[in-house]
Amino acid sequence: MIKQFRSAHSRRQSNRRHQRRPWRGAQDGQKTFDISRLPHENLKVVPLGGLEEIGRNMTFLEYGDDILIIDMGLQFPEEGMPGIDYIIPNISYLKEHKDRIRGVIITHAHLDHIGAIPYLIHELGNPTIYAGALTRGIILRRQEDFKHLPPIDIEIIDIDKKIRFGDAFEAEFFHVNHNIFDTFGVAVHTPVGTVCHTADFKFDNNPVGDKPADYAKMAQLSSRGVLLLMSDSTGAERAGHSISEKTIQENLEDIFQHAQGRIITATFGTLISRIQQLITLAEKFGRKVVIDGYSMKANVAIAQELGYIKAKKGTFVDIDKIGDYPESQQLVCGTGAQGESNAVLMRIAQKEHRYIRLEKGDTVVFSSSVVPGNERTVQSLKDIIYRQGAKVYHYQMMDIHAGGHAQAEDLKMMINLMRPKFFMPIHGNYFLLKLHAGLAESVGIPEENIVIPNNGQIVEISPNKITLLKKTVPASYVMVDGLGVGDVGEVVLRDRQMLSQDGIFVIITILDSKTGKIIGSPDIISRGFIYLRENQELLKQTRQKIRETVEHTSSSEQTFDPDYIKNNIRDKIGQFLFSKTERRPMVLPVVIKV
Repeated sequence: MIKQFRSAHSRRQSNRRHQRRPWRGAQDGQKTFDISRLPHENLKVVPLGGLEEIGRNMTFLEYGDDILIIDMGLQFPEEGMPGIDYIIPNISYLKEHKDRIRGVIITHAHLDHIGAIPYLIHELGNPTIYAGALTRGIILRRQEDFKHLPPIDIEIIDIDKKIRFGDAFEAEFFHVNHNIFDTFGVAVHTPVGTVCHTADFKFDNNPVGDKPADYAKMAQLSSRGVLLLMSDSTGAERAGHSISEKTIQENLEDIFQHAQGRIITATFGTLISRIQQLITLAEKFGRKVVIDGYSMKANVAIAQELGYIKAKKGTFVDIDKIGDYPESQQLVCGTGAQGESNAVLMRIAQKEHRYIRLEKGDTVVFSSSVVPGNERTVQSLKDIIYRQGAKVYHYQMMDIHAGGHAQAEDLKMMINLMRPKFFMPIHGNYFLLKLHAGLAESVGIPEENIVIPNNGQIVEISPNKITLLKKTVPASYVMVDGLGVGDVGEVVLRDRQMLSQDGIFVIITILDSKTGKIIGSPDIISRGFIYLRENQELLKQTRQKIRETVEHTSSSEQTFDPDYIKNNIRDKIGQFLFSKTERRPMVLPVVIKV
């Protein structure tokens, strides 16, 4: 299933790039940098996304002729972005300097860290991507949805080895816990000092199917000196420590023990560790397992192939065969915990699923937290499920989901482990970054050694100083809409918002080309503004206003300028409609001269 995806062309590109990073696997004690070969300048760290939102994570380091990129993620659209599929980072600066890009490190396989790869990697000259085995598999599986693109060049990271990137950078890696396997932090050794990027992380001393974070490696990095720590801020407002996956497993086991009928679970398609927990419990309690949902099935297949998911022979059954077993022996694992309209759980709840129908006595488990903005949709989904007699469990009732992000005490522990000179909170809205900065101060990082940049703002670092420069690089939203990337800008988005709020009002006017007078009555089309049959008086007044506007315009020197006439109609009728309705539809005049 997992293919190498490396053409002869990409291998030649890779070989040329490796001339800039001539060796790997440096051992401790070896000289890392020949300082005489490098320019005497400061290191630049530039976030292109992820510092004013949750998502769109992408940061690059620049020193001399070398650029190293960490992550390349997407962001899901905000509420006021009708029709937009994704938002991706602005790479204008990197495109201008793509010949200096020495590689891309991907910390883990969530879409907010890998999702922009198909849209950006070839624009940047197809630099080699370095990722863990599971991350690589998921990236390559996603590339199959972009068959029109050339192959990508992607290599697996050996977490015990170092990788050289050009003359200025050398990276090594340390294992951290998250809610997907193969997540690691990155320590980038540079001529000015070591920069550590935690990735998304939490500390779990009793993980299920994983091992605890590599405290020894972090302590080793600390003993050698960490100049800058960039740390995940998502859980900064939550006190205490993260819940262990062992606790989650115990609570899920309690549900399995008491469930009489079918169990239907919904979680994220990438939450491989949770899916493994459910498989283990199904085997313990004699249930057959169905995996349903496009993304989940693809990810489980990859994880099985790589050994991250283990199941006994006969545990999995096809969805069309699950009805052959009693309901007390069925477990359905699917997507849809966020109430997505086409996901498995919504189709089951709406009685649109081909093989599964909810019945009284079924148990539905939401093993995920609710992504901000999805609360109303998820609640509506729960209502539908309850009406059909099923029992619902979710994370607010009992601990059946643990987020993948460190909470306040764990964030302080990371800072104490690394003991950095400078600190930069990442991955979160501004208030989360600010809270994380406060935690750093509370464990001894001086305020002047903490920076909170905006996306695109350049952070300049020397061995003794960290500075937020006024100079910035482009970091505005680049929106993906279908096959279009970046062709939907602020003007188009504003038009869509206007259409979604107040609708459209089309005026078709036919003019006599000799006299400039209106022939017949103007035709009016309204969508999303008023229902024409119920607003005849307003339409009568509007047509009269159109006649007055055209007659006044026709008496000027601009009589036969259609654009001038259309602009006047747009302005005057727009004002008139607002005075009558206090709404501003998009007014589109069409002028035909005969």
